[in-house]
Amino acid sequence: MASSQLMTEYRQWLTFQRQEQLSREHQGIVQRLEDARASANQVVQAYRSMAEKASIEGACYRTIFLRQRDDNYALPCEGWLFVRRMLSEGNSTRVRVTLLETFTLEDGILAPGDKPARKLTLEIFDQLNMDKGMRTNVRVDCLDTPQDYHFITLLDAVRGDLRPHLK
Repeated sequence: MASSQLMTEYRQWLTFQRQEQLSREHQGIVQRLEDARASANQVVQAYRSMAEKASIEGACYRTIFLRQRDDNYALPCEGWLFVRRMLSEGNSTRVRVTLLETFTLEDGILAPGDKPARKLTLEIFDQLNMDKGMRTNVRVDCLDTPQDYHFITLLDAVRGDLRPHLK
């Protein structure tokens, strides 16, 4: 086997390893949010805090989200979110963000700026789950591209050096 083919297969293996790690991480966080019975109001407050820090410090937060593929199979992707502003109207809360993708199965690991930043609108809501006895679960879904949904943004993973890549 040629060394270039061996390296290509090794990089592909690393990409699949990272995909599996993100799948387990997303599943674990979803379960912890369900166990904690997190509500949309709590998540809205977290996003408000992210928006404040973004405007003052240029903070971007690590996010993991699901992307529906053409075969209707959803896989987690990873990126950094810059929260631009919050829009609350009645019982609806929308968040304007800029997303820098840093991992997809198709592209593998990406450095910030390898793909252009995308401006998105996310919606925060409580979803009724009939499987668990009428419990509600908090969801954050993208309104612009319905194939991107179930965003989980981590408050403890923050960077302030990504502003040049957000344009």
